[in-house]
Amino acid sequence: MISVNDLRKSFGDIKALDGVSFEAQDGRVTGLLGPNGAGKSTALRILYTVLKPDSGSATIDGIDVVAESLKARSQIGTLPHASGLYPHLTARENIAYYAKLYGMSCNVVDERVQKIIEQLDIRDFADRRTKGFSQGQRTKVALARALVHEPRNIILDEPSNGLDVMATRSLRALIRDLRSAGKCILFSSHVMQEVAQLCDEIVIIAEGRVALHDSAEGIRNRTGCDDLEDAFVKAINLAGTPL
Repeated sequence: MISVNDLRKSFGDIKALDGVSFEAQDGRVTGLLGPNGAGKSTALRILYTVLKPDSGSATIDGIDVVAESLKARSQIGTLPHASGLYPHLTARENIAYYAKLYGMSCNVVDERVQKIIEQLDIRDFADRRTKGFSQGQRTKVALARALVHEPRNIILDEPSNGLDVMATRSLRALIRDLRSAGKCILFSSHVMQEVAQLCDEIVIIAEGRVALHDSAEGIRNRTGCDDLEDAFVKAINLAGTPL
């Protein structure tokens, strides 16, 4: 489970997070939505320990992401918005390198890497250097890297970015399988169709605060909108006003 309590973070005079609190439960998909600059990426970066909050707290399975950052990292798989692959390593080598960073024993790394390559259908380019990969290929390898150690908590920042229709369908099926396996999945997306199809709960952030936290149906009911995109826009426009 991922828990966020009263997170605050400023960059100079800009308040990126102004008291954000929410929980993402095991066995559920929680969507983190908001317009550009709302603070969602800052919240995700704090959760995967590359930023420290000014105040407030966040935990991964009860492990504080600031006080025990290394231990918290071992409990999560992360797909950041920028894949950050090593261009002169093959896809397989990129995945294996991260498996070893996560502390997997050498005698199981090759087997686990091959398993995730098969699972994500990247066999055709697994042994090519990642320099020159398409955006979709980079996303698949970065996702494999995030899942290779079989984490209980998964944080995905716009995971379908650059994927074609078939790859997107496969990704959605994978997310559903991870949910069925009891994983906690937190992901950010601008694709409302994706959010409506996958999310059990949605957290909408606006101006560094939680504007609304509910199921897709609950958000539509509370905003009086039949369409989730319309409901999202209304929640953003009414941020700070109780719905």
